[in-house]
Amino acid sequence: MEQDRQRLASKLNIGKEIWYMTQEQVRAAGLTETDILDLTRAALVAHGRKEYEMPAKIGVHPFQDVFFHAMPAYVPSRLALGMKWIECYPGNPARFNLPQTTGLLLLNDILSGCPIAIMDCAWITAMRTPAVTVLAAAALHPEAETFGMFGCGVQGVEHVKFAGLTLDKLKTIYIYDVKEENMDQLIAQVQPKVQAKIVKGRGFEEVTKSCEVLSSATFIVKRPYAFVKREWVCKGQTILPCDLNTFWDPAIPMEADKFIVDSIEEHQLFDRAGYFPGGLPRIACETGQILAGVRPGRESKDELIVCSNIGMSVCDVVVGRAVLDRALDRDLGLKLPL
Repeated sequence: MEQDRQRLASKLNIGKEIWYMTQEQVRAAGLTETDILDLTRAALVAHGRKEYEMPAKIGVHPFQDVFFHAMPAYVPSRLALGMKWIECYPGNPARFNLPQTTGLLLLNDILSGCPIAIMDCAWITAMRTPAVTVLAAAALHPEAETFGMFGCGVQGVEHVKFAGLTLDKLKTIYIYDVKEENMDQLIAQVQPKVQAKIVKGRGFEEVTKSCEVLSSATFIVKRPYAFVKREWVCKGQTILPCDLNTFWDPAIPMEADKFIVDSIEEHQLFDRAGYFPGGLPRIACETGQILAGVRPGRESKDELIVCSNIGMSVCDVVVGRAVLDRALDRDLGLKLPL
């Protein structure tokens, strides 16, 4: 820790200066998909071994369909300490021609507590979210030949890319979005980067019935829309929602053989806030516990497994710290006075 602070102090006058990075500079730091997967796995394993500090995310809601979340975390093994402040405004693209999700990540010096960096967090969020999904998919369903993705926005694009790069046996990726142009854009962007064939689905039911592993990254609201019906799902599938209890029939996680979550505390918090009107399903374990080898994942090919990952700040601060380290080495960013 002392050595790390000396390195930081060689670039910053800690307590009097801070390193600022735009979204483009965060991207330019050069973390690859492999880097993101390795960093995210390290964060999840630390979480699974209880080697972290992270309260459940708290938030405010200026309007019914939006949220702001404050997400602090400390991961000692990665020297990562900070907080993400992120919002989701689903109406932004149509109303203001702005992204649905924007936010900032603040990192701190562990020994003094002083802020050392502030950076855009949209790219970090877009990368670590699909990394969690595919790491869980690889642990729970490593032999999968088919993967289905609902939602073809920023998160959908990255999910398909990461799935194609991570699931070794994958032959076909089915995608579906209510906007066909989103599916066309995803295929044009991702197909050259993955070997599995990307196929446009014709609806929720077709994609659900065609895939061994399924994920969704749409929007989060308190009332479940249940776009995917219970009768379409079968034993042996692995379902990995990123949109809490919105997209899937609430009966699916209730009746699953295993309901796994990234954070029990965060799911309990969302339950108290009303996002599980029918009650929170019985939780088997956490995603990180499976990756850490603390708890078993799939124990039978016939198990129906739902693994809900809604995002944890341990992943954000670990990836963000790696971004900062690369940026300092390359003088990528702007030094600002505090």
